[in-house]
Amino acid sequence: MNSDVVVQLRDIRKTYNPGGLAVHVLKGISFSIRRGQFVGIVGTSGSGKSTMLNILGMLDVPTSGDYFLEKVNVATLSDSAQATVRNIRIGFIFQSFNLFPYLTIEQNIEVPMIYKRVSPRIRRARALELAKVVGLGHRLGHRPTQLSGGECQRVAVARSLCNDPAFLLADEPTGNLDEKTGNEIMALFHKINQEQNVTIIMVTHNPMFEPHYDKVIRLRDGRIVQTKPTDSVDELTGPLSGFGELPQDRMAADAKASLTTTAAGEGAPS
Repeated sequence: MNSDVVVQLRDIRKTYNPGGLAVHVLKGISFSIRRGQFVGIVGTSGSGKSTMLNILGMLDVPTSGDYFLEKVNVATLSDSAQATVRNIRIGFIFQSFNLFPYLTIEQNIEVPMIYKRVSPRIRRARALELAKVVGLGHRLGHRPTQLSGGECQRVAVARSLCNDPAFLLADEPTGNLDEKTGNEIMALFHKINQEQNVTIIMVTHNPMFEPHYDKVIRLRDGRIVQTKPTDSVDELTGPLSGFGELPQDRMAADAKASLTTTAAGEGAPS
């Protein structure tokens, strides 16, 4: 067992059955990712990378195979525990930013901490700290509509970091940005990867970014056709550690109540 392994997939397969016709999307995917690696999962449309992203993000489940996150087989967790792990241990960064337009930048960064029941005082301090990390410490009171696309993506990066997740999962994070701004976001990823030892998994169709990664996993037709450097197999066993259970509906209620209370003073809709 290697304690540095954050993610391990073993013979992951995913089959859909639209209209009773079996469509095999993932056909035996196995790889491991170590703490602090910057990994690119690269493939063209139809390669299976979107399905791979959904499984890594615990938004979908494989038809067969095992997914270990920090030594825990996620298939053994209850639905509520999976929701907690997804909200706290995975930091999502989307192509379309997915910010709340009626919340300030500070409040947008705070959202995942509400799921974790972090106190308002600590949430605000953490939001300010992370806004400074991404170069937006002076924009905390602004709303997403007042920011550029690059600045919105910086907010999304800050939000993804707030709970010290096991890894960041970035879905085409430069896809809606021009080349210059996209390069700036890649530089930001390098900064947080190197300075904070943050594990990053970036899913993209763009091979131009491959020199940036520590490890490249290239998919084609649902299979890995190349991994650089060569993958190694690590035995992962052990009980669930540090993953508390919190029913998903209760988390959602807490988040809504807290956001309503926080935003009310600034004219945001409740």
